[in-house]
Amino acid sequence: MATRGSTNVFADLGLRDAEKLKIKSGLVIQIIKAVRRLGLSQEEAGRRMGLPQPKVSALFRGDFANVSERKLMNCLNRLGYDIEIKIKPPPSASGM
Repeated sequence: MATRGSTNVFADLGLRDAEKLKIKSGLVIQIIKAVRRLGLSQEEAGRRMGLPQPKVSALFRGDFANVSERKLMNCLNRLGYDIEIKIKPPPSASGM
């Protein structure tokens, strides 16, 4: 029998820092899409992002635990992307 999970697979798995992992995974997905869209090899992508090729390979394999969100955002910037962070109140927020 299948159970419907939340919108965060990392939380569903009971992992520590689940929110942080969800954010990082989203950034890594965008990096991979950008590298493919630009037709870059991992070596070329690494030069652009300021990472050694083995680190790029690790990102492509989903190994991003030791890379900060800031570094991942910097990688996207170096691949030509702008990043916009939006802050919204929670859905049930009432006037304070």
